[in-house]
Amino acid sequence: MKHRILLSIAGGLMALVAFREANDLSLDWPEYNGNATRSHYSEASQISAENIGQLKVAWTYASGGADTVFHRTQMQCNPIVIDGVLYGVSANTQAFALDATTGRELWKTNVTETEGTTSRGVSYWAEGGEKTIFFGAGKWLYAVDAVTGKFRSSFGENGRINLKTGIERPTADDYVVSNTPNAIFEDKIIVGTRVSESESALLGDIRAYDVRTGKRIWTFRTIPEAGEMGATSWPAKARQHIGGANAWAGMALDRQRGILYAPTGSAAFDFYGGNRKGDNLFANCLLALDVRTGKRLWHYQLVRHDIWDRDVPAPPNLVTVVQNGKKIDAVAQITKQGYIFVFDRVSGKPLFPIENRTFAFDAVAGEFPSKTQPIPLKPTYFARQSFTEKDLNSFVADRDSLVALIRKARTGSAYIPIGKDMTIFFPGTDGGGQWGGAATDPQGVMYIPSKEIPVYTSLLSRKQESNAKTTTGKQLYRQYCSACHGEDRRGNHDGSYPSLLTVSKRLSEDAVKNLITKGRAMMPSFVHLSAAENKAIVDFLFQKQQDIQVASSQKGVIPYQHTGYNRWYDRNGYPISAPPWGTLTATDLNTGDRLWQVPLGEYPELTAKGIAPTGTDNYGGPLVTGSGLLFIAATRDERLRAFDKKTGKILWQTQLPAAGYASPSTYVANGKQYVVIACGGGKLKTKSGDKYVAFALP
Repeated sequence: MKHRILLSIAGGLMALVAFREANDLSLDWPEYNGNATRSHYSEASQISAENIGQLKVAWTYASGGADTVFHRTQMQCNPIVIDGVLYGVSANTQAFALDATTGRELWKTNVTETEGTTSRGVSYWAEGGEKTIFFGAGKWLYAVDAVTGKFRSSFGENGRINLKTGIERPTADDYVVSNTPNAIFEDKIIVGTRVSESESALLGDIRAYDVRTGKRIWTFRTIPEAGEMGATSWPAKARQHIGGANAWAGMALDRQRGILYAPTGSAAFDFYGGNRKGDNLFANCLLALDVRTGKRLWHYQLVRHDIWDRDVPAPPNLVTVVQNGKKIDAVAQITKQGYIFVFDRVSGKPLFPIENRTFAFDAVAGEFPSKTQPIPLKPTYFARQSFTEKDLNSFVADRDSLVALIRKARTGSAYIPIGKDMTIFFPGTDGGGQWGGAATDPQGVMYIPSKEIPVYTSLLSRKQESNAKTTTGKQLYRQYCSACHGEDRRGNHDGSYPSLLTVSKRLSEDAVKNLITKGRAMMPSFVHLSAAENKAIVDFLFQKQQDIQVASSQKGVIPYQHTGYNRWYDRNGYPISAPPWGTLTATDLNTGDRLWQVPLGEYPELTAKGIAPTGTDNYGGPLVTGSGLLFIAATRDERLRAFDKKTGKILWQTQLPAAGYASPSTYVANGKQYVVIACGGGKLKTKSGDKYVAFALP
């Protein structure tokens, strides 16, 4: 009897070990979003619904680098924790290591070239006694000793490699960053990058490098060469004339099978594709690649010929589901549109029906939209799909004038090409789903934070500027700056991009010239502009020599530009659409059915008036634990919340020192479970911060 019990216990332990290995689970938090499957899930269960009311701040770490001038620094980092050491990135993009039980700093880097980087974290590799942290800053990928913080001199050039090398093309700019942690498999680090979204964007190739030497091992060309699969979905010599189609959102790994799952972004320019007629493979795809060789195994294109900035916003989730009594290893991908696509992980076969739906809308001259787009019939959408005047909120200000604008706009359906008149996106250009991504648990349930804020834009003709020999500061501002900072230089409505009307009171002319050249935070570098063009923009911003003509360095630019990412709020600062404005949704991926949906976040002043919680804009992902809790910050009300994962009921919440536009991590160290969140703020007109806050039971 005793022997049988021991065998049963041993069998149970072996099954648990096998489950943990298959799902890459740990009581550490060793990778971005928890593990290679990007599940955002931990087995840790010490903190539970029964004791969560006792949760207290265990430690706080001031990482440094918060911007007090523009209030625009952010920390989107999901820190990793391995063997009692926490690794993260500061507000000014310095990697650091902390004692995970106390928050005591062990080391921090001091890199200087961090232009245009808002980091989402680091990657870790170890073999024998060698332990390495990789992180991106500016155009560089750095490798540092995980114990000392010193650069690995054997990696590339003195511990770094230049990510621009190999993705150059004629007339491209200089902007490339690796701000999402990269995937590591055996002795390879697989790198995706963020590039600019203009017609001057670099190529978006996915590349693998040797973790010790930095030598490139393989490249997957997301814009194919002539003769390669997908090349006929582009014009001839596309790699010379078009950039983007980059894997910026992060990748997932099936380590047992050696398969990499990489979502890709839009081809550049985002909102006009007359220069790239065709479906444009492998832009807007979920790619399955042999991680050892970079060879394509299968792909599915989620948007054909994207002219809506509907790039895939987050890493996919690897999950096991049950259909017709059979377990299936699946890969699930959320989108900005509020869709969930679910595929067999090995074959790429859709697990739910997908309809090729016709969208017959007119487009601007020279544009060639795809006649059909793939629409999944299940799982149930997690965001509403259209916005008309009937969808205005009940207390919106200036209702009559808004109704008049909406009636003239192009709206009410997905995939309406942008016109010269106002075109409305719903969900907006940044979701629906966004970079924080979704969580999945071992039961095959997905938990998705989402936004539902209308966004409007239009296309302006710039034919006169396209091949002009000269240009002015005003024209250059309109071409390169207005999409973010506005035609009127007032910034955008949610504060993500600051007003430039009073920039002369905050910065010197030389400082602005340096910003244009090097970039900062979410602003890319414009190093491809000549010194004369740079000065012309500065003169325009400082209201000097507005109409001076300078030689134009840009040839053959596309004939349209868009009027910005205009998230639509009324004069009181509230979204014009009916709530909820932010949601948290649980979807059963076994059946495709929604289990529950609740508002995520609130405006306290509206709640005080008796208005039910509306939800808010949100940036950042969830964390699910083995005790059935779901933690998420993400909201503009600067709170961290814990929900019951079965019901969506809020069990606990606390105020943070700044908004947590990041995904929380959890880990067990010295027998105690911690939950930690980066509180960087800096978006949605909320203050910037530099603190990491960890919570634990007393």
